[in-house]
Amino acid sequence: SYLKQKIDKIVYKQMGDTKITLTSPEQLSWLIYSMKPKDKKQWAKIFNIGIDKNTGKNKRRPNYSRQQFRNLVDNNVEKIYRTVAEQCMGCKGKGVIKRIKKDGSPVTIADKAAEIILLTKIKELHPDIPIVSEENPDSHSLKPPKEFFLVDPLDGTKEFLKHDGKGSFTVNVAFIKDRSPVFGIVYAPALNRLFYASKSIGAFEEDKNGLKKIKIRKSIKDCIVAVASSSHRDQETIDWLEKNHVLETISIGSSLKFCLVASGEADVYPRFGPTMEWDTAAGDAILRFAGGNVENIDGTNFKYGKKEFRNTPFIAKGDF
Repeated sequence: SYLKQKIDKIVYKQMGDTKITLTSPEQLSWLIYSMKPKDKKQWAKIFNIGIDKNTGKNKRRPNYSRQQFRNLVDNNVEKIYRTVAEQCMGCKGKGVIKRIKKDGSPVTIADKAAEIILLTKIKELHPDIPIVSEENPDSHSLKPPKEFFLVDPLDGTKEFLKHDGKGSFTVNVAFIKDRSPVFGIVYAPALNRLFYASKSIGAFEEDKNGLKKIKIRKSIKDCIVAVASSSHRDQETIDWLEKNHVLETISIGSSLKFCLVASGEADVYPRFGPTMEWDTAAGDAILRFAGGNVENIDGTNFKYGKKEFRNTPFIAKGDF
């Protein structure tokens, strides 16, 4: 609805009395692709879409403007994630572990089903951009490019396999450029919470109550709330919490830890245990564009494209 209103205004302004009804991004793409080169460039400029000078076609680079990102979310992300959710929740009832990886973590049929859906769609939208995905070992040996996607089709597999009703597992996609997240999407299907963020639009959450913009909260010195892993709590984390006089913690799994800080439900997320870049990139983007930050232990900026895409310890924080 938001996008359609924007499109309609531009359509009527540019085309005068000519009535055009656009109900999907596919129709918009068809309209642009079917135009003469001169008109195509004009419309591409209107919609802030890059045109390849050699082919005259859409470059399809993910440097989304505010309008394009709403387009992506409204017409692609939600549809994809709902499909992924159906796969995940359908598999959850079976509770089947497909195999145990070398690092001892489980992989379920839901991991693979979600990955197939996500990677297929990303390749369709951006065929020239590499994808590093948790369940694709071959991608882990790539030399980190300047631009790439990080995908974790099912973050929090241990939580996924639990029958505690918490549902703290997520589906994650992030786009990295110049070693920093440009946008991120986190979906918790069991909780029906969808988070997405980019530099151009900020951070948003969509749940059963609708869509809202989220931001970090102002921390109160003696009332700091930390969020920590429900499956990977280690002594270093416990020591850090004591050192920083943090008395209240929320225990939850997956990238939801970033999202709770981003939405003002917690103040800080310390992580000393091992993680990979696909575990953190999407949640990191949500937090950064909600006003927070992710730092190395020494206070320097947390970067992506590290060796083997392996993370170092970090502190994800709001106004802490």
